[in-house]
Amino acid sequence: MKQYIITIFFFINFTLFAQEKDIWISFPNKDTTLIGFKDKNGNIKIEPKFMGLTTASKFENIISVSEEFKDSWKSYYLTKKGKIVGRDSLYVFDNSPDCENEGFIRFRDPKTDKIGMFNSEGKIVIPANYSNLTKIRNGMAIALKDAKKEIDGEHFFWTGGKEFLIDVNNQILIENFPYNDELNFYSLEKSKEKGEDETREYFLGVDGQYYSFINFDKEFKSWLKKTLLRDLSKANLEKHSFDKITYWKEPMGWISEPKSKFIHQNHQFIKMKLTELTIDNPEYFVSSNGLNPFIYETAEYEKYFNNCRESIDWLYPVKSVIISSRNKADSGQDHFEFLRTENGYKLIGVSDAKNNLK
Repeated sequence: MKQYIITIFFFINFTLFAQEKDIWISFPNKDTTLIGFKDKNGNIKIEPKFMGLTTASKFENIISVSEEFKDSWKSYYLTKKGKIVGRDSLYVFDNSPDCENEGFIRFRDPKTDKIGMFNSEGKIVIPANYSNLTKIRNGMAIALKDAKKEIDGEHFFWTGGKEFLIDVNNQILIENFPYNDELNFYSLEKSKEKGEDETREYFLGVDGQYYSFINFDKEFKSWLKKTLLRDLSKANLEKHSFDKITYWKEPMGWISEPKSKFIHQNHQFIKMKLTELTIDNPEYFVSSNGLNPFIYETAEYEKYFNNCRESIDWLYPVKSVIISSRNKADSGQDHFEFLRTENGYKLIGVSDAKNNLK
């Protein structure tokens, strides 16, 4: 029951994209005002001419670009074969244009303000009929249709409309599919009956089958309780830590140490703080975010960012356990950050309110 065409689609496409090994890398001109792209051998494929909304540091299949043209700007999407599509139709959110995911990239129709999707060849695979779309994740996207955009100062939000789960062929898989950042779309399973896995959420598809996805928040809290908090020994903490742990220390700022050294030096503090989570009425909460690109800059973290140096939080979220002091006179909080990896959640960052870390 776990074999499903969406999962098959993803792996087929992943294989096809993986075969394109010549990913081009961005490089600047002499005064760093423009960027171009080189292949893996250093051969210049595009002379530096892009600026502004060109944020991709790697050119895999299709990117959004902008360049100066006759004292004005022009923006468009560019494929690896040099095809230009979607002129003046960049999908921009939070001042950043979209970055391809699985070979697909979103665009905005400037006439209707609706959103659609290009594939890696610059062909429209999802027409611009939607108020908004998520990135493609495992061959699927959440689509919002017929919503109203409300403006609040410099920001906007959507009201009304209807949400669907669709595939890259614009076929509806699930109706009334509420947006949820916590769903792992790469964990898709499909079955005739609704399951009982407490870490999953189940949705009835239009085909009468149940689609289920792991909920990151439920998964993490279950792992925290059953795997980490039951054994806070040095060995178990090290087993469930990233190779390097980054921590905040005044006045130096962020410091990275090998996990064995950090845990050895700070085991007593870590054990004491995490033990607080097991007592009655603990003062803590869990938040979700992505890996910070300005802190985790070195090569071992590269796989957790996309071609535009955005955190891939739809697959590798960071779960932060934020512990407040039980002494109400203390206003500080202690933070423990866990990165989801292919090998489970790993402690990757720590900061403490009283600067006690060594």
